[in-house]
Amino acid sequence: MAEEKKVKKDYGKWFREMRSELKKVVWPSGKTTMKNTLTVMGVSLCVGACIWLFDGAAALVVKFLLGLFA
Repeated sequence: MAEEKKVKKDYGKWFREMRSELKKVVWPSGKTTMKNTLTVMGVSLCVGACIWLFDGAAALVVKFLLGLFA
């Protein structure tokens, strides 16, 4: 029975500590969030384009090799 109370007490302590730590967080402004979001989207599009180009080139090479040996 004493262990059950200790576990409940530890959960309460954990939530209090978590709340205390969240108060210390410096949240970004809307402008910073928008800038970071647009950067992530732009980089994602660039990486996607590079993968798309590489995939197309690899498909052409595979087709060429299959045509060469068929």
